Amino acid sequence: MPSWCPLPCRLAMLLCVWALCQAQSDTELPPGTPIIQLRLAGDKRKHYEGRVEVYYNGEWGTVCDDDFSIHAANILCRELGYVEAVSWSPSSKYGKGEGRIWLDNVQCSGRERTLAQCKSNGFGVSDCKHSEDVGVVCNERRIPGFKFISSFTNSVESLNVQVEEVRIRAISSQRKRVPITEGYLEVKDGGKWRQICDEEWTEMNNRVICGMYGFPGEKGYNTKVYKLLAKRRKKNYWEFGVNCTGNEASLHGCKLGRKVELKGNATCEKGMPVVVSCVPGRAFAPSHAQGFSKAYRVEQPLVRLRGGANIGDGRVEVLKNGKWGTVCDDSWNLKAASVVCRELGFGSAKEALAGGRLGQGMGPVHMNEVECSGFEKSLTECYFNRDALGCSHEEDAAVRCNVPAMGFQNKLRLSGGRNPFEGRVEVLAEKNGSLVWGTVCSDSWGTMEATVVCRQLGLGFASNAFQETWYWPGDVRADDVVMSGVRCSGTEMTLAQCLHHGKHLHCPQGGGRFAAGVSCSESAPDLVLNAQVVEHTTYLEDRPMYILQCANEEHCLSSSAATATPSSSRRLMRFSSQIHNNGQSDFRPRAAHNSWVWHDCHRHYHSMEVFTHYDLLSLNGTKVAEGHKASFCLEDTQCEEGIEKRYECANFGQQGITVGCWDTYRHDIDCQWIDVTDIVPGDYIFQVVINPNYEVAESDYTNNIMKCRCRYDGHRLWTYNCHIGGSVSSESEESSFPGLLNNQLGHR
Repeated sequence: MPSWCPLPCRLAMLLCVWALCQAQSDTELPPGTPIIQLRLAGDKRKHYEGRVEVYYNGEWGTVCDDDFSIHAANILCRELGYVEAVSWSPSSKYGKGEGRIWLDNVQCSGRERTLAQCKSNGFGVSDCKHSEDVGVVCNERRIPGFKFISSFTNSVESLNVQVEEVRIRAISSQRKRVPITEGYLEVKDGGKWRQICDEEWTEMNNRVICGMYGFPGEKGYNTKVYKLLAKRRKKNYWEFGVNCTGNEASLHGCKLGRKVELKGNATCEKGMPVVVSCVPGRAFAPSHAQGFSKAYRVEQPLVRLRGGANIGDGRVEVLKNGKWGTVCDDSWNLKAASVVCRELGFGSAKEALAGGRLGQGMGPVHMNEVECSGFEKSLTECYFNRDALGCSHEEDAAVRCNVPAMGFQNKLRLSGGRNPFEGRVEVLAEKNGSLVWGTVCSDSWGTMEATVVCRQLGLGFASNAFQETWYWPGDVRADDVVMSGVRCSGTEMTLAQCLHHGKHLHCPQGGGRFAAGVSCSESAPDLVLNAQVVEHTTYLEDRPMYILQCANEEHCLSSSAATATPSSSRRLMRFSSQIHNNGQSDFRPRAAHNSWVWHDCHRHYHSMEVFTHYDLLSLNGTKVAEGHKASFCLEDTQCEEGIEKRYECANFGQQGITVGCWDTYRHDIDCQWIDVTDIVPGDYIFQVVINPNYEVAESDYTNNIMKCRCRYDGHRLWTYNCHIGGSVSSESEESSFPGLLNNQLGHR
């Protein structure tokens, strides 16, 4: 111990050594093995991954990536209480550390019990820079019964105590309620469930427990009931207390409290087992298991999530000056992510995602370098750098929140598929007083319904909806139809929340081979129209009818063109449309090559008969003129820097739009217009809808619609105030487009 170390420092180090000896006593390390402690640090990470940091000689430092291997990662993860390593990352993936680089050229055989036993240059001997700091990803499964005890006060989210499981055990009168919001807190340690003494339990501990179970806050409970029950039950206390700050994402992030003296029935004499009572978000209000009919809708005016497959996942967007914008991922961490999650009625954050992981937004980036204490009511109350500019949408921040266990996955299953992501949809329904599995009628079954199924099962996005499933042999005992007439808006949490026939089933084709099916995917495309390009390229052209015959054959002109003479002309509102794929997977036509339709007049194939709708509406929403665009050529016109084009229509090539690329339909090609020959001068609304029939699944349909104000004086035409759906506040939308509801697409 250095002679200059002051008394508090010496005491802290002695406590550290004691704690490490306690944690490592069963490893019987050889004499002289340096005593170290490890932690995983860095932003934008899960609790089982991060930059490797080592505490040695009273100082935290990092490890260089030179000669590091999966063997070293395995040693490290096991030392932290995880069963093994998944991978390791060089070149400071989790950010540059500070202080000393304690270890360099680490070489482990895989048989060592601590990283300190591996060969290296020696502690503090390194020629590396912090740009070479190594990181690891551990398997999130814990070693059963593992206890990692630390007395360090400066740990970064240090995993001071690890138990196998944590649960809220409801009393008998509340066990049928969904979700369970109140009960005894129990931890599984050494294979047995144990209670925690509440003598030193705090509200901050409650906040953490509620957050990890998907609830934004905690509340009081009837202590008399639990005291009475506690007297009647045999208690089995855990030997430790817990000390949380309130900002931890789960109990695993809290510090170890005072050790409890186990004295049989006399344990915790001045208290009783901890009881936790939580307040659920509005969308998860408790109900009896049969009920629950309200669809999920975030009713929050300042912050929202977009582009996520599951409830509580999404890109973070905030409303500022009437416009929705994104948050830059600089300094984005679990504290800020948890503020967002709690604000939206979820629990704490499971992950703070960076790098546009859940798709890129459009429009402004409103916040950068966000710093939250963790106790703000809204992300908008957190500090952020108003002067920091230069963030692109490639750096959009996102979150994955803890949500309550609603048991939705137990009422639905996929059967007969080649993998867990596909199959015939089978529903658990009541029949003659008992619960039975049955199929769903495929009449009107489409992408929106498939989207809800994939969400309910936690399988991501829908990639396809099937109306025949004869090729998937399901359970013959579940062939009978138990649900028909299903119509979903796409916002529901469960299929049962969608409109359907109820007990009075009607399905002429029946179930079995004609039952509804789905395939799900972890990612999806997201098409977004560039509103500014439309606004800047709109103009009028009078075009002779005799050169519009091919367009007329493809129904690109108004109905009056059917009686027009070849010498007459049509007045066309022309514009360019630039359609970006901001999602996480490529946009591909649903139809395969062999089913594309050949149009002889234009000499091209249509891979989607209707790719976009172009409409001119009166100010009260009545359609006065229309056009439509078949995707006769869906390809990568241009891409972001570093992304290669993958799709080209020439020579009957593959069609689609790559992630990070866009397809531009120029103003001078056929059908890229609205025929306005028959309209009178006045003010109108110009509307474009991409993928209007939801033929291809996307991660976000709200941004598939674009609206502009439009004025026509009989000679010229102006478009202004163009914006995509969901890009402005509902108040701004209402003032610009009175009488029209925001982002309303007509159902197929």
